[in-house]
Amino acid sequence: MYTPMRSGRQFLMVGSVLLLTLCGGPHALDARAAESEAASAAALSVLRTDALPAPDRTGSRPLETLLQERVSVRAFASDTLTAAEVGQLLWAAGGQTHAGERFTHRTVPSAGALYPLEIYVVASSGVGRYSVVDHSIEWHQEIDRRAGLSGAAYGQRCFKDVPLIVVIAADPSRTTVKYGIRGERYATMEAGFACQNLLLEAVARGLGAVAVGAFDDDHVRNVVGLPTGEIPLLLVPVGHPAPAAR
Repeated sequence: MYTPMRSGRQFLMVGSVLLLTLCGGPHALDARAAESEAASAAALSVLRTDALPAPDRTGSRPLETLLQERVSVRAFASDTLTAAEVGQLLWAAGGQTHAGERFTHRTVPSAGALYPLEIYVVASSGVGRYSVVDHSIEWHQEIDRRAGLSGAAYGQRCFKDVPLIVVIAADPSRTTVKYGIRGERYATMEAGFACQNLLLEAVARGLGAVAVGAFDDDHVRNVVGLPTGEIPLLLVPVGHPAPAAR
């Protein structure tokens, strides 16, 4: 008897059901993702935690205006950023919006609500990780590593004099545990969502930013001190545009 070959979509569906069965269902997967995120945080030795001002959720500039004004800014003034500006940028990139019945919603969509991203800041005050739950920065290095990150990005001029570099990293295992190898794609897609939010928020605050993907992964890992399993996906220098760049 002839048995028709199953399509790739059918195999994917069967594999997904089997994986969910083995792992205990979607609730168990959400719990494992939370445990993985906590493990990443625990891998960093936190020296101090700085609370950030509550984010402004009532922006008055239309989205269409921000889209029209967004450009890649590669030259920055040496002016520092305020805690409110930094907090607003980080919240836009992946902060909490409101609590749901099963999980807390964030500013970016995430496959299966598994949230593989981790967001780091590199500034003159050191290197820190953005804590989504507390809307704070957990500093694990108190040394200026911006020059090191510039070296990791092959000395691109957009890293010169920039007050803040946002590092968007991911632990793909949080999504691959549910979606298999395709989960790696979902993690990179989520990084793109987070980056665009960050770029538009920069415009809304009168700042400039640029998305950088050309860098040495291992060098960035060493400079930032990423925990095992996390990979850097994007570097985003942010600051006040230099006069010529305005």
